[in-house]
Amino acid sequence: MEASKVIHAIYTDDDVLMLAVKKVKAEKYHIEEIYTPFPVHGLDKAMGLAPTRLAIAAFMYGCVGLIVATVMMNYIMIEDWPMDIGGKPSFSYIENMPAFVPIMFELTVFFAAHLMVITFYLRSRMWPFKEAENPDPRTTDDHFLMEIAIHNNEESLSALLKETGAVEINIIDKEDAH
Repeated sequence: MEASKVIHAIYTDDDVLMLAVKKVKAEKYHIEEIYTPFPVHGLDKAMGLAPTRLAIAAFMYGCVGLIVATVMMNYIMIEDWPMDIGGKPSFSYIENMPAFVPIMFELTVFFAAHLMVITFYLRSRMWPFKEAENPDPRTTDDHFLMEIAIHNNEESLSALLKETGAVEINIIDKEDAH
């Protein structure tokens, strides 16, 4: 039953948190999660997290937007309802492409931005009406929380966290928290 317990170490400074993360990782402890009120530069690397593939997804979403724009403008302006605008005939897409560049750009950005937001929320398992998983409301203001699972090492882990500058250490039973 000991595996369901976690230790919450509270820090009040992001620099102290970064040093603590490096020290805890050097001692071969696995950090479950860190809750911060703002993004801390370099925290992902200090925790040893794998690099994100969101940039690849953004590029693919942009390509989808560019393809949709091209197909849409070709169908609307060339095939379905060709118009003679300013004396320019609509015989082919290529002849009129310079006029279509702004639309192509805008739809590329539109698709990349909107699909990235959707991907981020799905990947983060965040959806409307989802209950917050934040264990301490102070982490939305000015505190930082490091969560580490306890495996029969409560005393040594508490001592290490105090040594790293934690201002508060709490033992939490995950089953009771839900």
